[in-house]
Order: sequence, then structure tokens, then C-alpha cells
Amino acid sequence: MTTTYARVPVNWTQEPPHLPLRTEPDPVPTPGCGVCEALGRQRAEARAKGDRSKVSDCNVELRNHQRGKRV
Repeated sequence: MTTTYARVPVNWTQEPPHLPLRTEPDPVPTPGCGVCEALGRQRAEARAKGDRSKVSDCNVELRNHQRGKRV
């Protein structure tokens, strides 16, 4: 069985979007808060392993927690 795929021409009429790099510092865990301290430990472990995606996830969770948002 032979499958034929149609070729679709690519037309780049627009420049790609510019997504700025987030440059704000990492959130600081609130002393005495168990959730903040746990997220801070997880972030430190992820950073030591080179898992930048997990570091970013921990930062998002810390910011949301400190702002009182539940996701």
C-alpha cells in the first residue's frame, strides 16, 4: 500500500513572535510556612539535578501559594 501526502507550501509572511525571558528573581520561601519550605527544598533538589523545568514549576507554585491562589 502506498500513501501519498500532499505537499503544502509554507508561507512565512510574519516574523515569529518575541517572547521575553522572565528576569524576575526566584520567590523566597516564607520562613515557618511548611508549604513554602517544602517547595524551596524541591526547587533546590531540582536545581542540583539540572531539572530547570521542575525549578520553574516550583517557582510558579511558590508564587501562587504566596498570593493565596489555589490551582
